[in-house]
Amino acid sequence: MARTLRPRYSGAVPARSTAIFVDLPIYAGLALSAFLAATLLPLSSEAVLAGLLASGRGHPLGLLIVAIIANTAGSAVNWLIGRGIDHFRDRRWFPVSPERYEAATRHFNRWGVWSLLFAWLPFVGDPLTVVAGALEVPFWRFITLVAIGKAARYVAVFLGAAWLLG
Repeated sequence: MARTLRPRYSGAVPARSTAIFVDLPIYAGLALSAFLAATLLPLSSEAVLAGLLASGRGHPLGLLIVAIIANTAGSAVNWLIGRGIDHFRDRRWFPVSPERYEAATRHFNRWGVWSLLFAWLPFVGDPLTVVAGALEVPFWRFITLVAIGKAARYVAVFLGAAWLLG
């Protein structure tokens, strides 16, 4: 009886059609980083994206799309938190004084929904998305403006990394 030899894994990179499965942990890690960075946690998903682009791991366009979608989804969670936060603001344990809450509301009302284009900014972007929920900004208007701003930021990181890496 003849013995059938199976080819051994040579360590070569798999064909592009299967690479998505090989790179799945890379995309998942970037998605988690981008999602959490959009919450009130102080994380930098831009550094993760730039590092992945520099390492050549994952498809560059796929990485860009994952970062945009996951970061926008994190902001949507902030919006949902904002929708329910108004019920608790008169509680003693509420972390924001009535004066600061009203000041944030006035600030948002002054600049309007267009300020959501800057939801990507450090320190002010995440609270903006919570206030937008509290002020009942319609979800589709919210998500559109936030996604545009976040996409512009990630495209800038993407292009900057491409320029630096040659």
